[in-house]
Amino acid sequence: MKAVRERWGSRLGFVLATTGFSVGLGNIWRFPYLVGENGGGAFLLIYVLLAVLIGIPLFTAEMSLGRRAQATPLAGMRKLAGRGPFRLIGWLGAGAAFLIMAYYQLIMGWIAAYFIRAFRGGYGAGSVQAAAESFAAFTARPGVVLAYTLPVMLLSGFIITRGLRRGIERAARLLMPVLFLFLIGLGIVSLQFEGAWEGVRWYLAPDFSAVGPETWLAALGQAFYSIGVGMMGAFVFGSYLHPRKSDIPGSAATIVAFDTLAAVLAGFVMFPALFAFGLEPDQGAGLLFVTMTGLFGRLPAGEVAAAFFFFFVFIAGLTSGLALLESLAASAMDSFGWSRRRSAWTVLAIILLAGVPIALGGGPWAAVQIGGRGLFELADYVSGNLFLTVVGLLISLYVATAWGFERFRTETNQGAGRFRITGAWAPVMRFIVPVAVGLVLLAGIGLLG
Repeated sequence: MKAVRERWGSRLGFVLATTGFSVGLGNIWRFPYLVGENGGGAFLLIYVLLAVLIGIPLFTAEMSLGRRAQATPLAGMRKLAGRGPFRLIGWLGAGAAFLIMAYYQLIMGWIAAYFIRAFRGGYGAGSVQAAAESFAAFTARPGVVLAYTLPVMLLSGFIITRGLRRGIERAARLLMPVLFLFLIGLGIVSLQFEGAWEGVRWYLAPDFSAVGPETWLAALGQAFYSIGVGMMGAFVFGSYLHPRKSDIPGSAATIVAFDTLAAVLAGFVMFPALFAFGLEPDQGAGLLFVTMTGLFGRLPAGEVAAAFFFFFVFIAGLTSGLALLESLAASAMDSFGWSRRRSAWTVLAIILLAGVPIALGGGPWAAVQIGGRGLFELADYVSGNLFLTVVGLLISLYVATAWGFERFRTETNQGAGRFRITGAWAPVMRFIVPVAVGLVLLAGIGLLG
């Protein structure tokens, strides 16, 4: 007998869980950094425009594909596309989710380690240079990194094995309100420092002289990465929706709005404090583990501030990681007929094995380079610059050709509320989205800009 497919307990639970998937580490460090490097407030305006124009349509389409298939990406696209090329949507999406998880869990281990260090009172007065040396020394010890990573993976596995409603949905109902409360609270604290408003002006002031074609590409790439298109989280979560009674357009717009709000608020947490203490913003992991650590070392109650900050970052990372793990575990369930428990722990074990060489790449295997990239950078590049953008492009082409806009609109509007797909979406889905995503792909492989 075919197993009954799990369903969300409520629309609120679905929206919170999918928002948790979208809101992650990319919102906390990547978005604020790109704002500062690409025209400040001008980049912010461009990002919001592209999130609405490109992010919402693609996220809606991926979610609608999942609801239509009533299956996970591998089985779902096999059902919808047969042996055609669009079947690659499922395979590449699963590949992207796996590669991202292989290094994402290591970052979660870093965050857990820094939270524990802060909780134990491990922050003294120190410079940013000292923080950088400490971070480099920590990541160069793969055994220690994996020791912190393993408990995080066990926590994720425990939540996933509890099922959709008792696991992911219940966790999202608890964690997402806490995440936004932390975000707002930390932002208010950050604005209290003397000189903090200089950081606000730097963050928001439009500098259109710094805007060029690369600014638009960076904003579109960030929208793509932050919202989570192509990672198959929206596909899997959409597959748990009722095929006729769920509001996909309204839910997608709400989720993208919350994701954008989280990114904007993250800037108010970091940059006022950084400018108040005369520190410079840095890119990527450096912003979280070097610059912010240097900041905490200068605060009177640095340990407390650091503990709150890294706990907040941990929640953001955990909710995103749960969605990626669910997409892989659910795919194993659909493809092999395994139980949820067996699927989750098997997938986690394979992810852990894949993460070992990436962890070694920060230490004993640091000299290993493939295409000029270390193992960590390679996993990030292949998953983000190649797999995600190809999946997004294939989804947009599937809607424009194989599915057809009119059938897409009719089916997606089933159960929709006031916000519905109209004829105005047609040129966006048929032309603007495929061209925009194609440009991001060309830029990602170095053929443009």
